[in-house]
Amino acid sequence: MYDRQALQELIREQALQFGDFTLASGKQASFYLDCRKVTLDARGAQLIAAGMLDLLSENIPTLIGGMAIGADPITGAILTLAGMQKLPMRGIIVRKEAKAHGTGKFVEGPYQEGETVVIVEDVVTTGGSSLLAIKRCESVGLKVERVLAIIDRLEGGREAFAERGYELTTLFTVRDFGIE
Repeated sequence: MYDRQALQELIREQALQFGDFTLASGKQASFYLDCRKVTLDARGAQLIAAGMLDLLSENIPTLIGGMAIGADPITGAILTLAGMQKLPMRGIIVRKEAKAHGTGKFVEGPYQEGETVVIVEDVVTTGGSSLLAIKRCESVGLKVERVLAIIDRLEGGREAFAERGYELTTLFTVRDFGIE
């Protein structure tokens, strides 16, 4: 069901841009990967979900989710495909800021303290947003198993996760797109 080549072509066509960019990490870059153009595309969402479920196939987590707003369509796509495959999985959303009303939670969703979660991300540069998601998940008693991403820019994120005891698994790295 997972067509890696089709997803790679879709990312190259829709998400990869060259120019001068400032990344969320604050770093300057000569290319940008706007994966929202793929995660918010029906075919792209299906391909990403299939790829990530393939990576998880040997150890399906109880929960999946990540930092709003980038992880939200990935989480939704994975949950939809998991449901079609009758896999018992639920999702969470990690907020950048706590709600000013209601319960004021940073982590939303149907979870219980002690459950295992896999963090999802679109593009990893330094790992900062996922590390914040991990911190917030652990603060409510969730056990973070690992981090999954669509693309690793190979700019220190993998090492930042490893230093804290987390594995990063990705569908692609920038090398898959001819970028060193």
